Amino acid sequence: MESETDFEENVRRTLANPQNQGEMADADTVGTVGSPDCGDMLRMWLKFTEKDGQKVIDRASFQSFGCQTAIAVASMATEMLKGKTVEEAANIDSNELSAPLGDIPPMKIHCGQMVEGALKQALSQGDASTKAEEIPAPQGNTLLGDFHASTSGKVKVVPIESE
Repeated sequence: MESETDFEENVRRTLANPQNQGEMADADTVGTVGSPDCGDMLRMWLKFTEKDGQKVIDRASFQSFGCQTAIAVASMATEMLKGKTVEEAANIDSNELSAPLGDIPPMKIHCGQMVEGALKQALSQGDASTKAEEIPAPQGNTLLGDFHASTSGKVKVVPIESE
């Protein structure tokens, strides 16, 4: 059984080189979720291809306004999803998405659930062929609305070392 220190080291290692972070301009679909418990938000983009007559995930990327654990789970999940059929991806749960990090502390379980939620939402967008820019965004002065708002310039996420 891994200790909390192993979990923390796995998160640190993943954050040192996050995979597939950032918006995917040519995505086929996108899913966005937020956690009212902590204010974290996560968006996942998916790009599909056809392989042996089945739609499979060719690429996945993410953006996260959240804690280090959410970023680490999303990074690992985008790698895990490559080559999965839509059905296989739909059957992946938060425990599987979080497993590579080790034993997640109870107060961080919602991070995997957010990644699963963004994935499920992206997969459920019609027949998963809706272009990302065609998916309606919430309007108004809300955190989710701000997440969907256009930004000028680039956003850089910098992990903060905990003491």
